[in-house]
Amino acid sequence: MAKDTGVTALELGPAAERDADLDAYFEKCRTKLGFVPNVLEAYAFDTKKLANFIAFHDELMLAPSGLSKLEREMIAVVVSSANHCFYCLVAHGAVVRKLSGDPAFGEQLVMNYRAATLSPRHKAMLDFAWTITKHPEAIEERDREALRKAGFTDRDIFDLAAVAAFFNMSNRIAAATEMRPNAEYFTMARG
Repeated sequence: MAKDTGVTALELGPAAERDADLDAYFEKCRTKLGFVPNVLEAYAFDTKKLANFIAFHDELMLAPSGLSKLEREMIAVVVSSANHCFYCLVAHGAVVRKLSGDPAFGEQLVMNYRAATLSPRHKAMLDFAWTITKHPEAIEERDREALRKAGFTDRDIFDLAAVAAFFNMSNRIAAATEMRPNAEYFTMARG
């Protein structure tokens, strides 16, 4: 049974002392979101792990790419749906709702992306994200070719795979630690 308090079900000790860059990052979260995402708090016991997580996340999700920020969040949600990751479905489902401006679309991706009205590009992208998550051994050239036909470059395909892989890792850490989503995510961008 889950504890009613805390970020995870693990006792990882007190937060390590953060350097000025990490303090500034946490403050940026408070300013932009109104809170610090619990995933960051979960890593706070080890500043090296925290800094590496932030750097990799931000490179994949915010750096220039042929994939839009919304598309990368859509991938995060579909991977998390395939893995039944409660934390990431709540957190990234909220971001999809916010970026798309469509609360129903965010919920469709959380529950079953096939229920959403998707462009051929997005259908190909999410089918690939689902397959790489559920059956990575089944990926073949025809899967990459389907993405190319939908308008993705080889660099885009790499970025798509990297985002899916990152969230597969994150989902497993969230499941293993019973990471709890921030309460603010539940009501974010609902209409």
